[in-house]
Amino acid sequence: MAGFAAIFFVLFHFLLVSQHSYALPLCTDLRAPKITKTRLKFCSYNGATCCDSTKDLQLQKQFQAMNVSDSTCASLLKSILCAMCDPYAADLFGVKTGKQQQQPAPRLCNSTQSGTSSKQFIPTFCLTVWNTCKDVPIPNSPFEPSLKCGAPGPAPFTSKSSTLTDLWQSEKTFCDVFGSSSVDDAVCFDGKPTKLQTNSSDTDVTPKGLCLEKISNARYINMAPHPDGSNRAFFSDQPGKIWLGTIPEQDSGEKLGLDESDPFVDLTDKILQDPVFGMLGIAFHPDYAKNGRFFASYNCDTKTLPECAGRCACNSDVNCDPSKLNTIGTSPKPCQYQSIIAEFTANGSNPSSMESGQPTEVRRVFTMGLPYTNNHGGQILFGPDGYLYVMMGDGGGKNDPHHFSQNKKSILGKVLRLDIDTIPSYNDIDKLGLWGNYSIPRDNPYSEDKDMAAEIWAMGFRNPWRCSFDENRPTYFICADIGQDQYEEVDVVTKGENYGWGIYEGPNPFTSGNGAHNSLVTQNLIFPVAGYNHSEIDKKIGSAAISGGYFYRSETDPCMSGRYLYGDLYARNIWAATEEPKNSEKFSIATMPFTCGKDSPIECDPVPNSTLPALQNILSFAQDNRKDVYILASTGVYRVVRPSRCNYACSKEIVRPATASPSLSPPPSGAQSKTSHGEWFLVLLSFLILVGLYN
Repeated sequence: MAGFAAIFFVLFHFLLVSQHSYALPLCTDLRAPKITKTRLKFCSYNGATCCDSTKDLQLQKQFQAMNVSDSTCASLLKSILCAMCDPYAADLFGVKTGKQQQQPAPRLCNSTQSGTSSKQFIPTFCLTVWNTCKDVPIPNSPFEPSLKCGAPGPAPFTSKSSTLTDLWQSEKTFCDVFGSSSVDDAVCFDGKPTKLQTNSSDTDVTPKGLCLEKISNARYINMAPHPDGSNRAFFSDQPGKIWLGTIPEQDSGEKLGLDESDPFVDLTDKILQDPVFGMLGIAFHPDYAKNGRFFASYNCDTKTLPECAGRCACNSDVNCDPSKLNTIGTSPKPCQYQSIIAEFTANGSNPSSMESGQPTEVRRVFTMGLPYTNNHGGQILFGPDGYLYVMMGDGGGKNDPHHFSQNKKSILGKVLRLDIDTIPSYNDIDKLGLWGNYSIPRDNPYSEDKDMAAEIWAMGFRNPWRCSFDENRPTYFICADIGQDQYEEVDVVTKGENYGWGIYEGPNPFTSGNGAHNSLVTQNLIFPVAGYNHSEIDKKIGSAAISGGYFYRSETDPCMSGRYLYGDLYARNIWAATEEPKNSEKFSIATMPFTCGKDSPIECDPVPNSTLPALQNILSFAQDNRKDVYILASTGVYRVVRPSRCNYACSKEIVRPATASPSLSPPPSGAQSKTSHGEWFLVLLSFLILVGLYN
């Protein structure tokens, strides 16, 4: 019976592909992918996969044996090897009926791609592989001509090291053989887990809501995934402690593995304890697993810690007199409070395995006196380029009274970009950073402009609170900027641009108090791509402050994929911004319902007279190494999980079976279905066949 089911399944699968131009999940052994109890360590496939831990280890050893010297090429080759774990591996590797010889490499996407303008060309994945790896020696290359061109049986791996240019005459020849156009084929590999293009009239992929689980009751303001790629992450609180925790597997029912009594490092003796001050940012060096370097962004008080004093942001360079700050209302002394970025190190010679850090700073990277007690930003993060990005508020004071945000000499109200790996000597004073121990990247927009502070990457911000780089588009940098009285905004931040604060608040002309709008209206400004008016939120809350998030790139909730999630600190609202078309910077905004799954490891306390979980304040969003998204709230740590756990309908979700055999989950009560009776028949038929395959 099982043999008959397998044959029938293959015929059914072939018929479905022929008629509808999309495939069902199927592995190269013609079995359905399974959801493993433990996630793969080498190949980053979530949910249903065609690999178990044994196959994952085999692929890791195969990759290590290749010993590719170029890191970028090696990363591409790793993704190509791991395509064997893709739930659509049968289509990727050309196994349709079981009679074809399995290809040694997946079919690489080779359709022409264009950007948002006619001058922009986005290379295909096949072209990217060729350009990146063509001159790199690849031992045991999966692109040997004999492997692709029909030798009987799989060719054994050899130790021969060949470049692509040794094996193939040109990029065209290479992509003619290994490439695949999505016009002709239902599935091709673009370096990421396969996402099939479906007709929007057939499948509604609009998310119905955000399903959460609570994994901790603790209040953290920062979370940074461990740079070693594991399921560990660092968490920090505002008073100044950092912990190293283990993130549990989804659906395990386990809580965050973290011992509050045993912090990774305790910096509380250095940090100003105040509701609006504290340790506001942490960042771990991209090579932390080797060098153990990490950085903390915090505030200190020179009255209790005189050694933390630095240069005041209000100075003659920016036409500001610090002696007059007290007449406007500020701390007891001008610039008594400081913004600090300091470098620390992990204990021991093997940082990846170390579970503690040294509380003594290795280096003071940055020190600046704050003119007022609000709007001081504080986030730090490493970009894909390896440089440290620093988010600076406008220095405080209503209406930006000193025009710091638009002052080209001031670093307040800016996003800064610093090189913390290249440290000039103190003898080379022209290259030494004005505010500390760092250097200026050569391609900073104003590195050679004496009329601009060289640290500036972008300007015109009021108080940027949480920025992130898109995992799928490393140059796509997005920031949330807290408004004053009218508007909370989201900006796509680009090198050298001006985002308008002091001239505009969001999309609205700003004319209050300081006259900046009239004097600077001729500036070229970039307007927000998303956001909300204060009038749109719950008036009972009385306040508004945006908290920036992430583009959702996890496979956990496929209906949320590609949408930018952000929230409000006070109103407990969460929004999803959808960019259409891609790379257009044109977003449609939807308020996103959210609730906690009944099987949450920690029960979510509801808001009184509501089914909403009581997040209270959304302090930050976070992302782990598996691209799952988290909400760090004043009531705990929440993770976005698969929608079916909250009875939200998502037609693209591969529902986890309740037992060893797969089962169909009925649609949630009240869910609207757009699937025709004929399509339901096909789904039911495929389910019955899958039962035969599993059994």
